[in-house]
Amino acid sequence: MRLSILCQFNRIANLKRAVRRVASVPGNFILSHPATPQPQPLDWARIRVVFAAVAVTLFLASLGQTVPTTALTTIVGELGGLDQITWVITAYLLAATVGAPVFGKLGDLFGRKGVLQVGILVFLCGSVLCALAPSIWVLVAGRAVQGFGGGGLIVVSMAAIADVLPARQRGRFQGILGSVFGLSTVVGPLAGGFIVQHFAWEWIFLLNLPLGLAVLGILTVALEKSPRRERAKLDYTGAAMLALLLSLAVIIANLGGVVLPWGSPLTILMLCGMAVALAGFILAERRASEPLLPLKLFTLNNFVVSNLVGLITGVAMFSTITFVPFFMQVVKGVSPAASGVYVFPMMLGLVTTSAIAGRIMSITGRYRILPVWSTLLLAVGMILMATAGPDTPNPLIAVYMLMAGIGIGPVMSVGITAIQNSVPFSMVGVGTASANMFRLIGGSLGTAAYGAVFAAGLTRTLGTVLPDTNPRALSAQQIAAMEPETQALVIEGIAQALHPVFWASAVLACLASAVALLMVEHPLEDQLPAARPAE
Repeated sequence: MRLSILCQFNRIANLKRAVRRVASVPGNFILSHPATPQPQPLDWARIRVVFAAVAVTLFLASLGQTVPTTALTTIVGELGGLDQITWVITAYLLAATVGAPVFGKLGDLFGRKGVLQVGILVFLCGSVLCALAPSIWVLVAGRAVQGFGGGGLIVVSMAAIADVLPARQRGRFQGILGSVFGLSTVVGPLAGGFIVQHFAWEWIFLLNLPLGLAVLGILTVALEKSPRRERAKLDYTGAAMLALLLSLAVIIANLGGVVLPWGSPLTILMLCGMAVALAGFILAERRASEPLLPLKLFTLNNFVVSNLVGLITGVAMFSTITFVPFFMQVVKGVSPAASGVYVFPMMLGLVTTSAIAGRIMSITGRYRILPVWSTLLLAVGMILMATAGPDTPNPLIAVYMLMAGIGIGPVMSVGITAIQNSVPFSMVGVGTASANMFRLIGGSLGTAAYGAVFAAGLTRTLGTVLPDTNPRALSAQQIAAMEPETQALVIEGIAQALHPVFWASAVLACLASAVALLMVEHPLEDQLPAARPAE
């Protein structure tokens, strides 16, 4: 019995030695234990060059969003009335909203470099059209062309980072890109106010030409040409349906209940058109071989949560950028150049907290809780702005704006990183586009809706003060020429008309904080997708 057991042990030992000998022979790795893949070393020299090109491109595109804000009163005073002030911003945001997914998909199909080059050319064509505009509506058309190219530039430049960096490192660089966005948002209003105060407003758009051509040269040298996917086909039907849907939504938000009654036949027709466009978009995305915005992405928790939070904060961000310079010029009586200074605290907070959030993600891999708390601080800043009036000290308004910026910053870097970490790598461009698209949807719809709320508030607060004047057609020059008593009443009425805008943003910021709690914190990868082991 003992001899039989010893023989069995001997056979097992011999079998183990044989397995080790076979596993040690090259080519017989099927019997060996699978080795843990080592992360591929990153080419930091190339990453720095790509990042510099991307940062400059993002700076150009985001500059186009904000540079006209401090010049709006001068522009509409020359080309149109006060009630048309939001169309110059809304047209850009709407076109950028449509351009974001289109250019994002083109980047996935044909490579980032060529798509960025086309986007710059479209942006510059729109800038020329704006500079030559003889009327407000030609200017709005030029802003739409400019926005279509600018929205694509923002999306594709951010997606290019995902091509060269793993998710864990992406957070830090996306935070820096958020800082670049914030810097351009500071420089834009300051530059716009300075130009309109010392030169003709047309130079706001003409200065894009040398900057855009310089960026085009940098991209041509810095970025490598990506391999083109064979038999790639763009979803034209989906793009058309999305453009129609968003356009009708913005028009209804701007005109509904103010210019057009909600029960009017035209309003009802546009609402029906929205329903048809939405159904057509869903049907097109289901049938398309390369859908513009794949519907299966909406089954991903972090995709939905991040985009919803981005949409809500987009309302607060762009409405603040649009209305605070106007508030400072008309209500507080500061110059166009000085009014841009009051956007600086907001962007300082945005830049700082976006970079800090990116650093936290890179070091800890944690990100879920950041937008939860930051959006609550945004709500506080908006509540304080809703209490501001002609007698509010200017330094306090700067503090309120700083709080708003601190609240927005983490949303930008966390949202893009969370989306890129949850979507398939082949859809990184579309995923990045969605983050910007929904933020721009919030900005365009919010600015349009707030413009309507502001216009209705002007009629309510100034109807008895100026019975023979359409308050929505007032210009800053007309207000400055009024008698002191009437001027004081008008300024107070304008301040009161702006308060509902900030109260609404405060409520939406609280909603964004609640939605951010639903985010699921997936681990951030330390490897590029190509280096990940096959499942």
